[in-house]
Formats: sequence, structure tokens, C-alpha cells
Amino acid sequence: MARLIRNTRQQAAPRAAVRHLIVCQHDGRFDSTVEPAAISDLIQQKDQIVWVDLQHPRPEDLALLSEEFGFHPLAIEDATHFHERPKIDAYDRYYFLVFYALQYDVEQRRVSSQQVSLFIGSNYLVCIHQEPIAAIDETIRRWQRHEHDFGEDVSELLYHLLDTIVDEYFPVLDELIERVEEVEAQIFDHFRPESLQEIFTLKRELLLMRKIVASERDVLNVLIRREAPIYPREMTAYFQDVYDHLIRITDSIDTYRDLLSSALDAFLSIQSNQLNEVVKTLTIASIILMSAALVAGIYGMNFDVMPELRWPWGYPFALGLMAAISLILIAIFKRRGWL
Repeated sequence: MARLIRNTRQQAAPRAAVRHLIVCQHDGRFDSTVEPAAISDLIQQKDQIVWVDLQHPRPEDLALLSEEFGFHPLAIEDATHFHERPKIDAYDRYYFLVFYALQYDVEQRRVSSQQVSLFIGSNYLVCIHQEPIAAIDETIRRWQRHEHDFGEDVSELLYHLLDTIVDEYFPVLDELIERVEEVEAQIFDHFRPESLQEIFTLKRELLLMRKIVASERDVLNVLIRREAPIYPREMTAYFQDVYDHLIRITDSIDTYRDLLSSALDAFLSIQSNQLNEVVKTLTIASIILMSAALVAGIYGMNFDVMPELRWPWGYPFALGLMAAISLILIAIFKRRGWL
């Protein structure tokens, strides 16, 4: 089994660059003893497949790409600016592709994204990224273990890498779907005001995924529709498979975004109904108290000549009248279903 070399160089920055260099020969052998300066000669040999993986690249690594591969300066600049949208640019001898790896942080309860910049030639693949990406490491291990399943050109390698990255979207989406279902339970089973913040948080997370996946869908569409010289025509079906996965993810995102919008409407309706109940209760209490206050106001007037002013039963009669009016009003409200 081939060995994967990792040349780590210390630098003043907290993180050091990590370089993976793998060369595969068509006889099934992997060579990890190749010097980076020999890359320009290797890629001229069509029976070789070269994979270079640069994590947290430094200026000398980028200079290596320019010298050995002859990549365009604008493409290298886009590869090092890690906020590019997913896209694919065609150059004379290669394609430059930007994709994103997604991961769900269980502790922070949020989706994190990381840009993966790919230079794709007829017999080489160059990956540039900032943090470790599990999909890249997994694809390399599978390539080394089952080299015969990856064909004899870079297109098979590219398909397996993109397929692995997209497959990791599904667990992330499942986590968000589970949170959406929790929010619905919070709203309808036991109403909680903090659900409103969770709704907007989830809508933002789904929007982030939607923007990434929709742009990547356009990238795959270009690979499918365009007559790209870097892969044979029969590979179109494989890229179509990745495209279909992105369509499924996009549809699921749209569905649950609609569910969140419905949940938001339900939250506001329930909140409004609760407010209406409070206002109704206060209104009923005000009517009852105003009726009692009317009796108290009448019997509290200080006139010398009043029929009940010196009546011994005047005070109990006033209290009884207040109580009777209140009970009658309560009975009327209950009969009408307002209480």
C-alpha cells in the first residue's frame, strides 16, 4: 500500500503548512518520494497521476504551484481568498473549481463551511484549503486502497472527491432537520418564547447551505453540459449522480425553510392569541370592576337628601348590589364563552 507523506514546516504563524504529495503510476504503484521540483516533469508523463494537497499554504507553496504547474495568477489568488463563491473557471490546460465542505458543530449547534479550491488537469489534481477536511483524507485512503476502482485519469478521482464532500452534506442537513422538528414541538406542544430565536437561527443556517449548494449545483451543471477535455464523455453519468444529490439536498432545504416559515407564522399566531386572551381577561375584569365602581360612586355621593343615606341596611345593600351585578356579568360572559 502506498505511503502518504506529510512535509510540515514550522513558521512564525500558529499553524504550519501541511503538504501531501502523491504520485500514482498506471501499474498501480504509489510513489511518495518525489521532490516537489520534479512535478513539472511528472505531469508531462501521461501515465502518471499527481495529487497535491496543500493545507494552510504559505507563499513558497503558492510559488511552487506557479512554477511547476503554470497556474494563472488570478486562479491562485482566488484559491487563497477563502470566501469565494462555488464556481468553475476554464483555462487552457486545466479547470479551476471552488467547492465547499460542510460540517455540523454539535457543541456550538451551527454549520461551518470551508472552501476547497481545486486545480484539475488531465493527469493531476491540486487541492488547497485552510483546515483539515475529512472528505479529502478519506478519498486519498480509498484511492490508495482501491486504486483499480478509480480508473486511469483524474476524472474518476475528481468524482470520488466531490461525491464524498456532497455525501457529508446529508448528516449536516439531518441535524438541522432534527432541530426544525424540535422547534415545531416547542411551539405546538408547549409554547416557548425562545423558539422565535431558534427559528431565525435555523433559517440562517439553511440559507447558508442553500447558497452553497445552489452554486455548486451550477458548477456540476457546467461539468455535465460542457465538453470538458479533462474527462471522457462516459464520466458525465457519474457527475450527474453528484448533481442529483445536490438537487435532493436543495429540495430538502427549500422544504424545511418553508416549514420554518410556517412555524414562524404559527408562533406569531399563538403569541397573538395568547395576547388576545390576556386582553380579553383584562377587559372582562375591567367591566366587572367598573360596574361595582358605578354602584360605589352613586352611593358615595355626599348629598344631604338621599333616600338611603340614613338607611341602616344601606351599606350591606350596596355591597350586595355590587356582588349581584358582578355575578350576573360573570354568568353572561360564561354563557357566551368568553370565560
